[in-house]
Amino acid sequence: MRLTRRGVAVLVLAVVLFGAGSWLGHPMLRALGGICVCVVLVAVLLVGRSPKVAVSRAVYPDRVERGRPALARLLVRNEGTRRQAGFTAGDRVGSGVRAVGVRALAPGAEAVYHYELPTEQRGRFEVGPLVLERSDPLGLARNRLASGDPVTLWVHPRRHPVRAVSGGQPRHHHEGRAADDALHGSLDLREVREYVPGDEVRHLHWKATARTGRLMVREFADPDQPRLTVLLDTRAERRFEDAIEVAASMLNAAALSGHRCRLVTPAGLDVSASDGPQGARRLLDELCVAEAEPAQIPLVPPAFSLARSRGGALVVVTTGDSDPAALARLRPFYPVLTVFSLGGKVEPVPGARMLEGPSAAGLLQRWNAVVA
Repeated sequence: MRLTRRGVAVLVLAVVLFGAGSWLGHPMLRALGGICVCVVLVAVLLVGRSPKVAVSRAVYPDRVERGRPALARLLVRNEGTRRQAGFTAGDRVGSGVRAVGVRALAPGAEAVYHYELPTEQRGRFEVGPLVLERSDPLGLARNRLASGDPVTLWVHPRRHPVRAVSGGQPRHHHEGRAADDALHGSLDLREVREYVPGDEVRHLHWKATARTGRLMVREFADPDQPRLTVLLDTRAERRFEDAIEVAASMLNAAALSGHRCRLVTPAGLDVSASDGPQGARRLLDELCVAEAEPAQIPLVPPAFSLARSRGGALVVVTTGDSDPAALARLRPFYPVLTVFSLGGKVEPVPGARMLEGPSAAGLLQRWNAVVA
């Protein structure tokens, strides 16, 4: 419990009035000073008792596209035997606070409140902890109590309808379309990584599990599975969000279409993901926290010299001047090379498809028209 600035001011005023009344011999001033002190004491008594309630908060969904609604559900239960006076529950979201007025609760009663969380800005935000606050009607004193642990809200980049890029080799040597659920699995071991919900239990690597103390799984790669690599230019803040949206749209569409995907930035970010919703979520999480990087670094990072970076389709998303010589050196390693430009000077790259547009939506509409 603590006094607010207003409460401290009233208390200081009480001291001044009492002192002036004693010095000037005016009992009225002393009486006013005493009244001010009594008001502060009453405010302290009103808020001295912290709320005795059980509070739980859930955020759904925990991952949301920018601009889409995300809600928090607040459950408050009075587990005591006395009536619980009303209070305010404040939930910190990033740099802001969502305040919810909780009404008075009878013994054993509970109440549910829903409130919307801000999703206008892309990023990873901590929601909470909850702060239960009770204050007096005059705002002279308040009592705050932190409750619960913070949770994470991922605000993914906005995604636009887009056709998946086609690249790589066919996965099976037969005519006709194969069922998607028959196209997974290979004898080529790519890596051993920590288990995540949804992984095949039959791929558990027991020796690695025993050695690390955590569940580890083998991740296999189909050498003929279509692949998409996105080189995202993060060297300029101009139209940076549009570039993020283009990369997110292309990677999400490719992963959901059964492509293995890879995201690379000039500063050295290099993330590979499997196909399917889990792979798409991993890449969107990375794009969720992507930031602009120094403009002095080259567009094409050294990681592209590695053997595993070759093959499939390559999409380059630029917001500034491109490096046609460096992109031309990559062309022999990628059957399909596409350069998306959102501004800056763009020079043609031999054998590459060049697309320009003022925004993510316009650029991807052109892409859909070209590949239709």
